[in-house]
Amino acid sequence: MLTGIHVPLITPFAASGAVDAQSFEKLAHHVLDQGASGLVALGTTGEVAALSAEERAVVIETCVRICAGRDVPLTVGVSGNDTRSTIAALRALPGGVTAALVPVPYFLRPSERGVIAHFEALAEVTPVPLVVYHIPYRTGQQVGAATLRHLGAHPMIAGVKYATGSVDQDALDLLADLPTGFDVLCGDDPFVSPLLALGASGGIVASANLATDRFVALAQAWQAGDAERARELGQRLFKLSAALFTEPNPTVLKGVLHVRGLIPTADVRLPLLPASAASVAHADTVAFGG
Repeated sequence: MLTGIHVPLITPFAASGAVDAQSFEKLAHHVLDQGASGLVALGTTGEVAALSAEERAVVIETCVRICAGRDVPLTVGVSGNDTRSTIAALRALPGGVTAALVPVPYFLRPSERGVIAHFEALAEVTPVPLVVYHIPYRTGQQVGAATLRHLGAHPMIAGVKYATGSVDQDALDLLADLPTGFDVLCGDDPFVSPLLALGASGGIVASANLATDRFVALAQAWQAGDAERARELGQRLFKLSAALFTEPNPTVLKGVLHVRGLIPTADVRLPLLPASAASVAHADTVAFGG
């Protein structure tokens, strides 16, 4: 379920400012046609915090229909920094969702024992397997390999989206001794190739909204043991990811997708601002030459 490249879709906006469901569906089919293993809805890249409840429902309903028709997994971001509200959000998930991406509790910053208690409480009631979203530069909460390994032993905790901003000691520790059935997905685009080389199952890769087939080829090369091909692809895709993240995600990504005619506008919602023309032009050149 969690192998390969999963694409956390951006949310395209029409000139009116409304969610453009038609363009969203077009982009979803595009990345799947390019070989993505699955879709991720309502992630950070989708500007989930800026969407209304009605807009989130449209995004989920669209993804459920597409993933069912294409027979691919759908992971949905479930936000919440306390246990009760997160349980309510999990129980409200519609049928057709394959897994829930749940961040380590943010702002409250519990102890690691609290993190364990939180996820174990969720795991006892969730209708779908959980993927722990470990992103300490957004949550303010560091979680060690031992904690993730403990959580991974639970049958309803299927994996972790690992996004610490580096290939750190905890990543090495975790990948050296994974619980059975627990997958590590890289969640920091620049580090997807190194983590795949170390044994990660795949990645949830924002940059793959744009260069899906190349990220798919990268994952396949590491899985096949073709290190020479994987290193070549990884070095080029690192440069692309670095260019796409010169300004806050997904601003540059949306700019390039707009330039390429895949979405109607490059608009984002406040407090995000559109990326500069220079950043978009540089990323487009890195992606497509010129």
